Amino acid sequence: MARRKIRLTVNGRGYQVEVEPTQTLVDVLRDTLGLTGTKVNCRMGECGACTVILDGRTVHACLTLAPHAAGRKIVTIEGLASGGELHPLQRAFIEHYGFQCGFCTPGMILSAKALLDENPHPTPAEIKRAIAGNLCRCTGYHQIIEAIEACANAAR
Repeated sequence: MARRKIRLTVNGRGYQVEVEPTQTLVDVLRDTLGLTGTKVNCRMGECGACTVILDGRTVHACLTLAPHAAGRKIVTIEGLASGGELHPLQRAFIEHYGFQCGFCTPGMILSAKALLDENPHPTPAEIKRAIAGNLCRCTGYHQIIEAIEACANAAR
């Protein structure tokens, strides 16, 4: 297969990368760009560990072909902190113990960010719906939902 050059904007920074037509976005982010906060687990879009924000909407980077992301804006967990300060969602996850092993945390936080960007004051049911594509084997979700609610309430 012929490799081709594509341009990506990841966390506000422009990149030109050479990709295979069937290469996934998660592999480009991790292996080419060194952004390892995006996790790889199931490679079937079932767990949400690879969740990133693509043009304002969450996607599973393990199912998204890199050429499909050409010319688009991607946000990974590394793009949330600014000037050495954690994003409010990252702080809320720490303050409310919204993680244990941390493997699902980047995808959970990005799903929550996309929700809060669209709906700054979600109900608990809306929060649960927004993170439904992200599996956590450690926390039981209670602290994750509390963290997202606290972040939404702080923004009021």
